[in-house]
Amino acid sequence: MSDAAAPTDGERRALAGLESSGIEFQVTRHGRVGSLAEAAQARGIDPAGVVKTIVVRRGDDDFLFVLVPGGRTISWPKLRALLGVSRLSMPDAATAKDVTGYERGTITPFGSLVAWPVVADSRVRERTVSIGGGAHGVAATVDGAQLVRALDATVSDVTEPESE
Repeated sequence: MSDAAAPTDGERRALAGLESSGIEFQVTRHGRVGSLAEAAQARGIDPAGVVKTIVVRRGDDDFLFVLVPGGRTISWPKLRALLGVSRLSMPDAATAKDVTGYERGTITPFGSLVAWPVVADSRVRERTVSIGGGAHGVAATVDGAQLVRALDATVSDVTEPESE
């Protein structure tokens, strides 16, 4: 009998999405983590390579994914300027799950219920990154340039360093 938990529906959808994208990836499974440093250590990558997928609302039933490198946060003025909008918001956890099929902390564009547009911070394509794998403690390590191509992401400087 195996100690490994059976894959969740979210993990199966995310990995199927990654497989169908055609990019090379390596799956890492680890327990829940409580910080960026813990996630980076568990995934064998430096913190800047851990990419968070943030769901952003542009309007009613209009969302997008923003890929944010570890240690950084969305720069709302930069993102609004890129998208040509005056207002953006982050949906609550229940709405984010409804529009992606993923709980917060597990969200990835791969296997999302809707293929929302993706904006990737320009730092993502410059390195190897680790992106969520659809379940807590599951991640996929990929080449950042392949990631942005596979997702047809708009690439721009849309983040700023997190404040201490």
